[in-house]
Order: sequence, then C-alpha cells, then structure tokens
Amino acid sequence: MTSAFKALAFAGALAVSTALSPAAFAAKTDITVGAQLEPPNLDPTSGAAGAIDTVTYSNIFEGLTRFGPDGSINPGLAESWTISDDGKVYTFNLRKGVKFHDGSDMTADDVKFSLERIGAEESTNAQKALYADIESVEVVDPHTVKVTLSKPNGSMLFNLAWGDAVVVAPETIANNATNPVGTGAFVFKDWVQGDRVELERNPDYWGEPAKLEKVTFKFISDPNAAFAAVMAGDVDAFMPFPAPENLPQFAADPRFRVIAGSTEGETILSTNNKMPPLDNPKVREAIAHAIDRQAIIDGAMFGYGTPIGTHFAPHHPSYLDLTAQSNYDPEKAKALLAEAGHPDGFKTTLKLPPPSYARRGGEIIASQLRDIGIETEISNLEWAQWLEQVFKGKDYGLTIVSHTEPFDIGIYARPEYYFQYDSPEFQKIIEDLNNTADPEERDRLVKEAQKKIADDYVNGYLFQLANTGVVNAKLQGVWENAPTQAADMTSVYWED
Repeated sequence: MTSAFKALAFAGALAVSTALSPAAFAAKTDITVGAQLEPPNLDPTSGAAGAIDTVTYSNIFEGLTRFGPDGSINPGLAESWTISDDGKVYTFNLRKGVKFHDGSDMTADDVKFSLERIGAEESTNAQKALYADIESVEVVDPHTVKVTLSKPNGSMLFNLAWGDAVVVAPETIANNATNPVGTGAFVFKDWVQGDRVELERNPDYWGEPAKLEKVTFKFISDPNAAFAAVMAGDVDAFMPFPAPENLPQFAADPRFRVIAGSTEGETILSTNNKMPPLDNPKVREAIAHAIDRQAIIDGAMFGYGTPIGTHFAPHHPSYLDLTAQSNYDPEKAKALLAEAGHPDGFKTTLKLPPPSYARRGGEIIASQLRDIGIETEISNLEWAQWLEQVFKGKDYGLTIVSHTEPFDIGIYARPEYYFQYDSPEFQKIIEDLNNTADPEERDRLVKEAQKKIADDYVNGYLFQLANTGVVNAKLQGVWENAPTQAADMTSVYWED
C-alpha cells in the first residue's frame, strides 16, 4: 500500500574543519536524516508502509527500472530493454558486474526469483496486483531476462520502478526485514529500533559510488522534538518536516534551506464503503460537501497543499480538476443526509495514524462533520495499529492517510482493498488502461477513471501533500520533488 502511509526523509550535515591543512576543509561525508515514521521492517517487497521505501529505495535495494527525481522512468539494474510488437514480451538486458552486499553476483536467476515471488500464492507484497499480468519469467542467459505478460500492460515499466519490485536474492530474503541485503549504493549497518537505522557506502557498487560515507536515519515522531533536533544540528535535514508552522523560522535562518516541492501523496478521508451507513453513496456525497478543504490545508498544513477532487496528482498532465463537484456546502450535505434516511446524522469512527496531517486534519474534519450531524469517535493509532485495524482488518468508518505511491489510482479496482470499493465499471476502465499503450487513449481512460471515483464519492478527497522540509544550506543533491516515497541519498553531497 499504501499507499498510504508514506512520509519522506532527506539529510545533511555541516562541514567542519579540524586543522589548518587544506585537507581539513574538505566537506563532511556523513549525514543524519530526520524521519517522523520508523519503518515496521526493512523489506519493501513484503510490507505496505511507505516508511520502508524512505530508507531503502535506491539506497539499499534496486529494481530493473527506477524513478528519477523528475518522475521519469530510468534504467536500473536493467541497462536496456526491448518490447515485442504485441506489447506482451519484455526482454531486459541486465548490467554486468552487479553484486549483492554479501558479495554474491546478481544474475538473471535473481530477477526471476524476485518477480515470481511477487505473484506467489503466499506473497505478502502490498502491490501484488500491479504485477498480476506477468505470466512467465525466463532466464535467457545470466544477463538476459524475458518477461512475458498474459496481456499488454502499458504501465509495466512504471510498475517495475516501485520499491515493491526490487531485486532480492533467495539466499538472503528470509532476513531482509531486519538485515536487508540488496545491490544499492549503501550497505545496511545497524538498526536500533525506536531510534535509528545506519547505512554505509557500498565499496563494490556497480555504478557511480555514493559521495557520502555514512547515512543515519533518525526517527523523531514528535514535531517539537524534530524542531529542536534540526535547530541544534543533531539532524541535518528533515523531509517532510512534521510541523509546517516552523518553516518560516527556518527560511529566515541562513543555516537552512526550506524546500516546498510536490509529492505523489493524495491525502484523503478514506471511507469504508461496506460499513453502513457509509455504504450509501448519498451519505458519502454528504460527507464530501461537509469538508472545507482550504480550512484543512490552512489549519493542518499552514497553507501547504493543493486541493484535489479525485485521487490523482495535480501536476500530472492527465489531471482533471473535479474539486467543484464536491465543493464545501454544509446545507447541501444536510439535505443529502436527510435523503439518505439520516436527518439527525449518525456516529462513526475516525481512526488516525501518526502523521501531523492526519492528527491535525482529523480534528478539523471531526468539527466539520459535527456541523452536519455526524459524530466521530476519534482514535489516535500508531502505524502498527493502523495497519492491523484499518488497512488489514478494515475495522473503521473513516480515516485520513496520504497515498504516496505514484499513479496509484488502480487501487480502486481492487474490491478487497481497505476502502472496499467494488465497481465493475471502474475495474473495466483500469483493465482497458492497462491493455493500451496509445498515449491519447491512456489519457482518456485516466480521466474517465478520475471522474468515476469522484462521481461515486468513494472517499473524501482533501489535498495533494506538499514535499515541505528543511535541509542544511550546504547540502546538495536532495530531491525537491517526491515522485516516489524515497530519501534517495545516492547523489547527495556536501558543498566544500
């Protein structure tokens, strides 16, 4: 998943000098990264939490393709590929000389193992559905893999760039949750649970070596503690920063640089579409009209965020602005509730994960819903509880979460997904989208998909999460935008 849960972290540290010789003035090569969310494990192929990718994406693990900082799909462990005329056969040419962190060679056998493992019956891969069209994986030679699809899928190269499709080795997969072994530019060193994860530069990396020698991800859940840590220099960068109200203070301090880029994070009031009375579309429509998006953006995010009316990123060229369809209109919301048979409202649960956008936004939404007669019982959950109760157990009425996976509107085609939206019409739209590579037809279908979930008021669509954070002014190479949830340290360095 989820999407869901995903907060990004980046890092840096101040250059220091210890002597008068020229070498003493060289830039630092270690860095501390602030992150609000600690990952539940370190295996992106078997966990839903975006915090896993924050630490591991590109740093430890790599896939056949990868996202660039501009959202483009670039070669990863595959240096090139060809696609058959019918769009069903992908032949990947793997890089030579790639080694896993334990010293073993990465070969086509590992790619075959990794892709087949995603689709296995016992697979716990959170994005298993993205790879369901893979019919077979054939090892042509140690550096060539042929992937055959059951039908054309125009999103396959994009899907293979996700952290869920990184290449792992059968010899080490059993321990990747706590001792990850990948092919990336950094090697896992230590995990002090509740505090930090430490990485060191991979001396045998196949590509351009990382400039940093050591990266420490420091987990700080409390916004006040995060502010203190950055100001004291204990944390060198924090993205996204959990207290946007502090950003103007950082911006006024020449030691820091404030970043306000874009993310793929659609922040939504997720709704259990099978829980009465939320299973009634009129009730969901009433909730949509009870929400004042700008009040949430201003109150919870201090103005950072772009209103959305569907589950799609506004910076994408195929985005439809459907915010007017669910405009703030509490009187209309009350009328819709009466039509749905609830003139006096009803009670439901609002279960909130840790991020400040959820906790702060939840209080505002609870007040807005109370104005139309809907009472919410708020529960503040830790991530492990949220994953167990909401994402897996579907034991909730409403929740707030940011789905940070790129181009993830296809999750609405999964009836078993946690908001339990089951629309054969929508499922057909996504099937047609996956079956075509024609740009114009894909654009039409993407817009049709956006309109369908907005028409059905599946969820309350709030805002696109901004990639707001603070970094040391001397730090270079940090991604300003977040096309995927990642704190990619592979090109980060300190200015002299």
